[in-house]
Amino acid sequence: MISAAVAAAAVGFVPVTAQAAGPSADPGRAATATSPAPAAGSAKDATAKDAAAKSAAVKDLAAKQAKAKADATAGSAASARSAQQGEYFDVFMGAVNSNAHSVGLATSASTDFTNSFVAYDIDWGDGTVDREYGMAGNNVYVDHRYAEVGTHRITITATDTYHKVSATTTEDIVLNGSEFTPHTPTRLLDTRDGTGTGTSAGRPLAPYTTTRVKIAGNGGIPTGVTAVALNITATNTSAGGHVIAYASGTKQPATSNVNFVAGQTVPNLAIVPVGEDGYVELANRSEGTVDLIADVTGYFARSAASGYTSVKPSRLVDTRAGLGAAAGQVAGRTTFGVQVAGQGGLPAAGVTAVALNITATGPKGSGHLTAFPSGQQAPSTSSVNFTAGQTVANAVIVPVGPDGKINIRNGAWDPADVIVDVTGYYSADGKAAYLPMEPERRFDSRTGTWPLAGQDYHYETMWTSGRALEAVVLNLTVTNTQGSGHLAVAPDPSSLDDRIAGKAVRPTPPDSSVLNWTKGATVSNLVQASTGTSGVVDIWNRGWEPTDLIVDIFGTYEKN
Repeated sequence: MISAAVAAAAVGFVPVTAQAAGPSADPGRAATATSPAPAAGSAKDATAKDAAAKSAAVKDLAAKQAKAKADATAGSAASARSAQQGEYFDVFMGAVNSNAHSVGLATSASTDFTNSFVAYDIDWGDGTVDREYGMAGNNVYVDHRYAEVGTHRITITATDTYHKVSATTTEDIVLNGSEFTPHTPTRLLDTRDGTGTGTSAGRPLAPYTTTRVKIAGNGGIPTGVTAVALNITATNTSAGGHVIAYASGTKQPATSNVNFVAGQTVPNLAIVPVGEDGYVELANRSEGTVDLIADVTGYFARSAASGYTSVKPSRLVDTRAGLGAAAGQVAGRTTFGVQVAGQGGLPAAGVTAVALNITATGPKGSGHLTAFPSGQQAPSTSSVNFTAGQTVANAVIVPVGPDGKINIRNGAWDPADVIVDVTGYYSADGKAAYLPMEPERRFDSRTGTWPLAGQDYHYETMWTSGRALEAVVLNLTVTNTQGSGHLAVAPDPSSLDDRIAGKAVRPTPPDSSVLNWTKGATVSNLVQASTGTSGVVDIWNRGWEPTDLIVDIFGTYEKN
């Protein structure tokens, strides 16, 4: 008898080895910072094929054992007749998908016929049918890319081209890609008053401990979600440190999401993978207690919803100049609307949510900004927190109202200027699905390189195998800042091949900002960075003094 089918999977993004979490002093310096070399994907290819091969081989073995049992029951004469006439013919497949939109499978027929040449008709379940050929017992490998994520039923019909004997096998495949569903801003956790902690009284998180946040089945979020967009705020901080957000049931990663010093209130958006039990973990990595707040604005699931489209970063609102809103600071306890649809490269209709970077600058007192969809009351959540005189930015994903607008409320008692930059949007027509990954530290200038010089940039090559990326989800941190400044992020016009060939050109920095800092500060912010056509992302230090730069990656958006 001949062994049966296996499956292959295309390879996703392969990050470099993780470094230590959170900013810390590092006196060692070496060469100038450069982008890490891309990692090879052949090992992952081989691993995926091997795993699928074992799965398919189990199916083949089970079928053969069942046949042998049936033959024994029928009697040795029937068994001999079956072997002589070559009546056994079956088909098996194994399928693995590690990319957002594609599946790799292998199929083969198992038979008693000698020299059986087989035609395989593969119905992918999306209206596409492919035909492949091969000798029985030899694996036939096929890849297929779907236009939409979700569940697809694959049916393979194998036919011995000489004996005209056929067999069919069917398998349902759920693609790994997830699409986004906006959610009314809702508070899921507040350790100050016990919200989401299972207690009726507030209690800060102790040093070097974690708290669990229920996501799936909470606040209208369905079960089966793969990732969640959370605005995480650290407040009442008694010592400096950072917060790590990660999927429940997984190893705590060597990355950071929110960085803070004693007495500071700091928010940061995080797109966090959700554990199999429906929870995420938030870890306090500091020597003091801290209160944590988590507000949800949307979630990702392996079903058709809203895909992501990146746009060239552009400014929608600047109250200092009267751009997109009335000129002058936004009065305390007031709200203004922002036209999103049809602006900044966004379509005029169909936008369900928008990815923004909101900056508060020149505030006359402490407070917060809240971004929310038009047509709704302001929720009891926050998007950006600030103190008097501070300039602070935070990434947000905001559901868009039916009129194509969002609202921004100044929750402080005193006025503040507001800046809004757009980086992308979600829509039913969006073609990029999200693929969460284990959080990894991609770059840290404190370990073996020099700080990022003023008015200079660091580039990151987002290497892929057989994938077309739309954007990557990064958390950027600056520390050991030697002056004031801000970061700007944009795709590089030169590819890695251009750089290897010596044809790279120095890019022009964008006119937007993703992160602002003052001398001596440690600041983080999430960035959904477009990879453009080059697959290379530039991170610019737009200040005049050097700063250390840390880059963590949490997932990718893959086109279909």
